[in-house]
Amino acid sequence: MQVIETVAGMVAQREHWRQTGQRVGLVPTMGFLHEGHLSLVRQALADNDLVVISIFVNPLQFGPQEDFGRYPRNLERDLALLETAGVSAVYHPALEEIYPPGFNTAVEVGDLSESLEGAVRPGHFRGVTTVVAKLFNTVGPRRAYFGQKDAQQVAIIKKMVRDLNFPLDIVVCPTLREPDGLALSSRNVYLSPEDRRTAPVLYRALQAAAQLWQSGTRDSLALRSVMSELIATEPAGRPDYISAANPLTLLEYEGYIEAGQGVLLSLAIRFGTTRLLDNILLEAN
Repeated sequence: MQVIETVAGMVAQREHWRQTGQRVGLVPTMGFLHEGHLSLVRQALADNDLVVISIFVNPLQFGPQEDFGRYPRNLERDLALLETAGVSAVYHPALEEIYPPGFNTAVEVGDLSESLEGAVRPGHFRGVTTVVAKLFNTVGPRRAYFGQKDAQQVAIIKKMVRDLNFPLDIVVCPTLREPDGLALSSRNVYLSPEDRRTAPVLYRALQAAAQLWQSGTRDSLALRSVMSELIATEPAGRPDYISAANPLTLLEYEGYIEAGQGVLLSLAIRFGTTRLLDNILLEAN
């Protein structure tokens, strides 16, 4: 397994792979890998000739009061996991490789970036799309793999790929969960023992709304209400948002959801200084 630390090194390897006709899959990460990341890796290995994992904690997607400095990092452990998995290369560039002196360019997807996470974390998705665009250009993958847990990010990256004609496919893989339903996340390590005990309330809230949907309820207010009521049973959890939105536009439904339309149920809840996300995508039925 190669560890590539420079843009020039990654570009040279990309050109070699292209000349030999090998299909490359990319799994972008910020490291501190867990089983959710590894599920993306396994899917990429099944679909492609070679797989590249990027490990880069991207400062542009962190706000001024967010956790960039303390974001969990363990490169040695990550590399051991990826070598065991059979990954071809890890792209681990330094900050100045991605953002050299004088860097002053951004990629931004309008509309989809302004609601939900975008409303709570202004500029976050501009940071995400800028670094992901750079990764796509540098690695040159045929496919890139993302988790459904970050549903808004997935929608935004898909639109960026369409709008800018990136020649690759976005593959979305299911959210992996702990046995009690908590979605796997690198930030789960921040939770206190008590907060870890109560955090599965996110998934219980989503499941309760999903059951209403399956029973025929199409009132978006009722869907949000049942989620809010369950979150309120755990006073330590402070909601940033509780949403029932159109999966394509990410705009909140107001009132009745028309036949033929699905719904993205999502929420962001804070436990102390730890912020957790989760969602369920419900198809029209």
